Amino acid sequence: MLKLIRSAWAVSATALRPGRAPIDMLNASVLPDGVRVWRDIAYAPGPRGMMDLYAPHDAPAGLPVVVFFYGGAWQSGERGDYHFAAASLARRGLLVAVPDYRVYPAVQFPAFVADAAAATAAVLRRAAEWGGDARRVVVMGHSAGAYLAAMLALNPRFLHAAGASRDQLAGWIGLAGPYDFLPITGADIKLVFASANADLRQTQPIHFVDGQAPPALLLHGGRDKTVLPRNSLHLQAAIEAAGGAAELRIYPRLGHVGIVTGLAPLFRFRAPVMAHIRSFIAVLPAR
Repeated sequence: MLKLIRSAWAVSATALRPGRAPIDMLNASVLPDGVRVWRDIAYAPGPRGMMDLYAPHDAPAGLPVVVFFYGGAWQSGERGDYHFAAASLARRGLLVAVPDYRVYPAVQFPAFVADAAAATAAVLRRAAEWGGDARRVVVMGHSAGAYLAAMLALNPRFLHAAGASRDQLAGWIGLAGPYDFLPITGADIKLVFASANADLRQTQPIHFVDGQAPPALLLHGGRDKTVLPRNSLHLQAAIEAAGGAAELRIYPRLGHVGIVTGLAPLFRFRAPVMAHIRSFIAVLPAR
């Protein structure tokens, strides 16, 4: 048992870094039984305009829907690497879409937000066709993916441009998200957002808080050194000050990667990440 725990901690620390083995181990930890997967569903032109869809076997129609955006500093990531997260959520009775989106250097801000909006609009249009409830759609993400979820929920212009509305979202969930990260210090991140140099406030989710967004669940690791927990703390305070609803959970033992690997069966012993996500979605009113 001690060996298993040590192995779990090691995988959690390296799971989303370059190299296939840790990701493959995470994905293999989710058994295929009980989940159906449809791959390569197009929502936009090009290879990055595809999503995968996960649903529980033999589920009744009208499932709550999650659109899950992965992280990667807006520079990397592939939907197939997040089978462990999507399948785990589907096994909890959710319909889960995992889109790819364009990343730097192919695009800069705000193109990846526009892609996230296009994917979400497609899910809103087709949720019923896939067995989901279009009135109970939640956008969710980890790290840069949490940023995308936040921008869709807080800044109404992106979903509006995609032919949908943030008012159609039942809620949103951010895991270790960067929401308030000015000044930008990393050279690579500066390049990602260089197109907005005239007004970098437009890149910050916290800048768009107005009290009208759907309810938020903000999850963060207390040991996160990549995206500091103050991002979630500041955003929760801003949302509540504006009259909105935001629940905050800080997990003292988790770091930046550990919080998303907490969705995999191997790592649920570390913190109740999955339980908090499921309980949040379960009580959201339909839009």
